[in-house]
Amino acid sequence: MQVLLCLVCAFGLFGQYHPAPLPLEDDGPVHPTRPAQNDLSVATKYLQKFYSFQADPKGRRRRSRPSFSSKLKDMQSFFGLNRTGTLNPDTLAVMTAPRCGVSDVEDYSHRRGNRWKKNIITYSVGRYTSDLPVNTVDDLFALALDAWAKASPLTFQRSYSHQADIMVEFVGNEHGDSFPFDGPDGTLAHAFGPGEGIGGDVHFDEAEAWTAGFKGFNLYVVAAHEFGHALGLKHSQNPDSVMYPTYKNRKTQNLLSSEDIMNINTLYGPRDKRPYPSARFSWSYPSSPWYSGSYFPASFKDTCNSNLTFDAVTTVGEAIFFFRDKYLWIKHNNQNDIKEGPISNFMPKIDCRIDAAYWVPQRSAAYLFNGTNFWTVKGSQVKGRAKNISSLGFPSWVQQIDAAVHIHKTVHTLFFTQHQYWRYNEHNKTMSDSSPRNISDDFPEINGPLSAAIYKDGSLHFFVGSDVYEYDVKQKEIIGADKTTSWLGC
Repeated sequence: MQVLLCLVCAFGLFGQYHPAPLPLEDDGPVHPTRPAQNDLSVATKYLQKFYSFQADPKGRRRRSRPSFSSKLKDMQSFFGLNRTGTLNPDTLAVMTAPRCGVSDVEDYSHRRGNRWKKNIITYSVGRYTSDLPVNTVDDLFALALDAWAKASPLTFQRSYSHQADIMVEFVGNEHGDSFPFDGPDGTLAHAFGPGEGIGGDVHFDEAEAWTAGFKGFNLYVVAAHEFGHALGLKHSQNPDSVMYPTYKNRKTQNLLSSEDIMNINTLYGPRDKRPYPSARFSWSYPSSPWYSGSYFPASFKDTCNSNLTFDAVTTVGEAIFFFRDKYLWIKHNNQNDIKEGPISNFMPKIDCRIDAAYWVPQRSAAYLFNGTNFWTVKGSQVKGRAKNISSLGFPSWVQQIDAAVHIHKTVHTLFFTQHQYWRYNEHNKTMSDSSPRNISDDFPEINGPLSAAIYKDGSLHFFVGSDVYEYDVKQKEIIGADKTTSWLGC
């Protein structure tokens, strides 16, 4: 995380910039003492970048400005070194250690309003590193943000929009923000404080060796530091703080120190007593696919079991959501990039299994059913309380929906219960007078009960146990069959 010069100009236009902290590993590479003739150059560049030192041009008399020695004392004091004002091995060791690119002496404090003026903050990931799988990077970023969410009233929503509050990406040396990276080691990352445009954005140096462990630079640790800057926090002199400028290997549990929690609370207030996790998942689906929210890495042990069955399946735009017990898989755009985890990680208000689900694109809303209740999920929230299915026109003897599918061309939703199905008009919000009808009468070769159903690529897909049948509605016949596991890339 690097801080660049010309901070006054950059911060004035875009908001404050914050580089990331560097990890100092016990088993990491030893930084040799640089040749004496280079020491002054190294120190001068370091103080210019991180301590606002302005060297006098050669041949000019010194003006009334802080001297090299006084700036060096400031740096030594910040890191708890002997405040000598002269270069020594300890001082040079800190100067050559990997660190965040943000300045250590930025002119702002936690009380000056350098914060987001809202508690729901969106973030988007652009270019990824080649060092880690995309899913791993997404997981680590979500966990890093969740560390701050757990300590504050903030909620973070994942977005695929270029208008997100916090834009995150891995970039090369020159990347268009006047703060170039310097290759391996050195500056690891940098961030900009809250604000419009580039404000809140976080950049990671792609030249670094990013890992999920401790042999290279732990992405979770560095990301937590950088996101702290994106929220308005400055560097800390406390080595236990995640906002310490230089990189350190840290325990990933309870990453934030008491000082970090106090500082984020000073900016945004204490965490409210929410009964649900801070993560949110957004079902909004604009012209280009995007989601928002965070989740914890998790794994369903029997994903590729040939007998796998789903409780509910629904499309959400170009994505497909698969529900089983209290677990959820999300497959995007026919790719094998599948995200998964407990349902409550994506939709905190729902902590139960889902019997049926469907999506109405005209409303950007999903409807999830459990027993006689159903929820409307729109935007990033579960809207209101659960409603009873009787409000849709079901008689009291219907106690559960087995499957549901919306066919947007006809504006009708089909509900399947045991060996019957019901037709609901989403436009008029009325149940068809002819409902219910026998499934086998209108869908020959399909025998209920169904596990799930979706309408995709002009065909209905019926999930019956561990089998999936592709059904041609016009020809009224099965035109393909597969196993449920094939839908998860098995």
